[in-house]
Amino acid sequence: MLTNIINQTIKYLFKTFILIVALVLASNAFSNSLKVITIDYAYYNPVSLLMKDRKSLEKEFKKDQIKIRWVLSLGSNKALEYLNGGSVDFGSTAGAASVIGRANGIPIKAIYVYSKPEWTALVTNKDSGIKKIKDLEGKRVAVTRGTDPHIFLLQALDSVGLSEKDIKPVLLQHPDGYRALVSGQVDAWAGLDPHMAKGELETQTPLFYRNSDLNTYGILNVREDFASKYPSIVKRVLKIYEDNRKYALANKDDLKKSLIKAVKLNDAVAQKQLNERTDLTNPYIGDKQINTFLAAGTILQKIGIIKDTISIKGIVNELVDTSYLEKN
Repeated sequence: MLTNIINQTIKYLFKTFILIVALVLASNAFSNSLKVITIDYAYYNPVSLLMKDRKSLEKEFKKDQIKIRWVLSLGSNKALEYLNGGSVDFGSTAGAASVIGRANGIPIKAIYVYSKPEWTALVTNKDSGIKKIKDLEGKRVAVTRGTDPHIFLLQALDSVGLSEKDIKPVLLQHPDGYRALVSGQVDAWAGLDPHMAKGELETQTPLFYRNSDLNTYGILNVREDFASKYPSIVKRVLKIYEDNRKYALANKDDLKKSLIKAVKLNDAVAQKQLNERTDLTNPYIGDKQINTFLAAGTILQKIGIIKDTISIKGIVNELVDTSYLEKN
């Protein structure tokens, strides 16, 4: 009798244990199921604009009942801010900005090249008297901290023995920097396309210093914890990026229309940015890209933006992850 009671009790406890385990697993599966992918779009990332207009991600994930939420990044600094705070899962930055982000402890992975741009230069008004980098000494310069134009400005100043302390930085987001320049509130601007191209054509603001080698690549980043949890989703997002990059190369008018629609540009400005200063032919992070990350990190460390105690090579190794994009 006692033996039967004990056996029944054991069976009951075992069934209860199995039920609890099943409920826990079901609860975890539910809590880990992905409902929304949050991704940025940016005026400096034309493929993102095209992809948003074509609703490619929405179509890809509709069958999974996963919604797509788009967030506008006005600069690499904003994209890093969103990535750090979990406001976006994928964010568009310059390569050098990704290095800064990782060096500052933002847990991101650089996974894709969305463009090879010459998207920044130093810009002034035609009657400012500024002709060379040295002329910036003591001048008001609009700049967006933590972005490729900011890093470009720092490298340019360093090349002639100046630093940020020798100018008067005016901290503005890229569109506001352009407006401040043309209204005369600042003497120069660390520019960014498409606003820079618009200035050249519409307000005759000259690019008084250009150096394409100092422009780092356009990089798509993903939050590290998102990638660890949903690696197959990351691969699918990159596949859609790839589809749209290839579509953009074959349908340049559609790409231009997306840029014009987003930024409200005229045709000539969009044409200048896309045809003269945007290369979409290579999506892979390889030795060339990594070398630009290392070079930018080294100068940023020299300038004091990145701490001396940090290994730039180590940071870049932690940052880059090429496993999510299959090579054709």
